[in-house]
Parts: sequence; C-alpha cells; structure tokens
Amino acid sequence: MALEPKPGLVVRYDFLWKEEQRTGIESGKDRPCAIILTSTERPGGSKDVLLCAITHTPPSKGETAVKVPAAVANHLGLDEGPSWIKTGQVNRLVWEKGRIPHGISPVAKGEWTFGMLPQGLGRQVFEQVRDKARQRTLRTVDRDAPSKRDTGSQ
Repeated sequence: MALEPKPGLVVRYDFLWKEEQRTGIESGKDRPCAIILTSTERPGGSKDVLLCAITHTPPSKGETAVKVPAAVANHLGLDEGPSWIKTGQVNRLVWEKGRIPHGISPVAKGEWTFGMLPQGLGRQVFEQVRDKARQRTLRTVDRDAPSKRDTGSQ
C-alpha cells in the first residue's frame, strides 16, 4: 500500500522524546502524531518528514503546544480526554516513496491514518514549530541516523 506523507496527516508512530533518546532508549511509544513538514522529493523519491506527538499530557510551563479541539479529536477518532500537539519537539524520519517507514503502524485494521488536521489547526502547529526552529530551541530526534544527524542541544 502506498501512503504519501503530507502536512496535516495524522498517523500512528513510535514517537521518541529527546529525554528518552538521551537515556539510550531507541523506540518510542506508539501514539497519534501529526506530520508537520515534508521536504522536497529527492532523486529516488524519498522525503524528510517532521512529526509532532499528540498526547494527553498538558504542556508544562514554558512548553509549546496546540490544544486539539474536542470536535477535531472526535473526527480523527482519538480517544476521549483533552489532547495537545506538542510543538517543541519533533521526530525526523526519511519516508521512501511507495514504502511505509519503520515506526508507522496501522491505526485500525486496514487503516493507516487517523485523518487530516483542519487547515487552520495545522497552520497553527506549523507556525509554532517554525518559531521554535528560528529560535534554535526546537528539539529534534532523527530516527534514521541519530548518531550522525541528531540536532537540538536542549
């Protein structure tokens, strides 16, 4: 099955937090994640993809996040309870054309996505991630080559 990454798409992914990576953990927790950015396609068709985690844990003081409106959570089929898209950390992976990357798993039998974020919500998330990147405070975990391309000293 071909699944194309696009900004706003919500998938299930084993998101790894920077704190976990620092302790030597290599796999994260399967959770809904929003694709925030995809790079231009390289020769051969692969793209870099940035994902933000969606979690029930509210943002701590100084942490950036966008609250997911209940109607959007319901539309996506997320479980009950308030959810936030954390925008201060991203996972980066390489998405090869025509392949589903390691770490992406089905959300239900035969279903690979939760759906799309509404455009306005997706834009709000992107802008917070962009601002963190411009401030050089975005915490990035590179899931394809952590020892070579890991960024973010936070």
